[in-house]
Amino acid sequence: MIKQLLLNRIADKSAVIGIVGLGYVGLPLMLRFAEVGYRVLGFDIDQRKVEALLAGQSYIEHISADSIATALERSFSATTDFSRAHEVDALILCVPTPLNKYREPDLSFVLNTMDSLVPYLRPGQLVSLESTTYPGTTDEELLPRISSRGLKVGDNIFLVFSPEREDPGNPNFTTRTIPKVCGGVTASCLEVGVALYGKVIDQVVPLSSTRAAEMTKLLENIHRAVNIGLVNEMKIVADKMGIDIHEVIRAAATKPFGFVPYYPGPGLGGHCIPIDPFYLTWKAREYGVNTRFIELAGEVNSTMPDYVVSKVAAALNQRKKAINGSRILVLGIAYKKNVDDMRESPSVFLMEKLRDLGAQIAYSDPHVLVFPQMREHHFDLQSVPLTAASIASYDCVLLATDHDRFDYALIKAQAQLIVDSRGKYLEASTHIVKA
Repeated sequence: MIKQLLLNRIADKSAVIGIVGLGYVGLPLMLRFAEVGYRVLGFDIDQRKVEALLAGQSYIEHISADSIATALERSFSATTDFSRAHEVDALILCVPTPLNKYREPDLSFVLNTMDSLVPYLRPGQLVSLESTTYPGTTDEELLPRISSRGLKVGDNIFLVFSPEREDPGNPNFTTRTIPKVCGGVTASCLEVGVALYGKVIDQVVPLSSTRAAEMTKLLENIHRAVNIGLVNEMKIVADKMGIDIHEVIRAAATKPFGFVPYYPGPGLGGHCIPIDPFYLTWKAREYGVNTRFIELAGEVNSTMPDYVVSKVAAALNQRKKAINGSRILVLGIAYKKNVDDMRESPSVFLMEKLRDLGAQIAYSDPHVLVFPQMREHHFDLQSVPLTAASIASYDCVLLATDHDRFDYALIKAQAQLIVDSRGKYLEASTHIVKA
């Protein structure tokens, strides 16, 4: 029986694991499978990533070169040749699911990847999609493509959806310790998926369908997006009333029940929270449902960079200066503290808006020493070292991402003006403006 043979290979770790997409999700997953003794073959369309990995180098800050070298010693390899998909027993897809310019789901990475793999699929394989997407993607898009090969899902090939739950930069949770949701197209698919992930994840949470698993991931991220939208709106209201929202949040958080603290900021960043809610709002329209609550939160969150820019303008104006011509230093351009991940970073939108208003923009970020090449954002800049002289030379220092490695005492002592969008500075000061 094909299913039992695959389960046996998973159990004795003779199964070969294919990870498709070697980024912030795929690379940690590869390391975990290699760590427990599986042979892993990584696939990526980026030749530079493949060459770096084969040379034992890492291109993600929190993943060490030593861990890559150890994986190579444990029979990890990487390739851009998707025809080698027939060599593996499990194909785990970890590719991007962005939005297009109309804020609609862009499944091109998933579908193009699947189309590249389909000719090389064979009986006895498991296909798992980890990319966040709308309910129905797995059985509406992947299932027909696999079936087109004459393969029977649930009989001689198996298909599951198991969304990633990575939190880069968080030392309290690892790939192993974060519970893993998994839904299968059939009961047999689920059995194989749970068996595979159960070898590398401490807790696997089985669900009744791929659609339930897809919706679970969206609920997790929409929960955060809506609550962040709420606290961002509260920040604006509190500011108008002369109240420090961070003081209020700290006080509310002392309640031991019924309250979960969320914190305002200059906007949403990362590959999940700014994007995933729109996957559901788009799909919901197919069912005649208007997701007003979710879309309102998205509207609030997307306007936060403009709010911060207005605070910068007002603060400079009080000092008889305009944004046009002012030297502004942006602190932190990663989307969250203590990581090098730039995806959807609100800092970049702030930089662009300020530049468009005539500011001379510079940045400092210990995790991003050179502004990377990005599809939609272009700056020819390098991180400015923070010294007493460099800080004092700027008309305004805008705290956009509150990395722990910043010397906040030095910044406070030397900056002419600080606009703090993260609530890092608790005490009042004549040259610190909360944004």
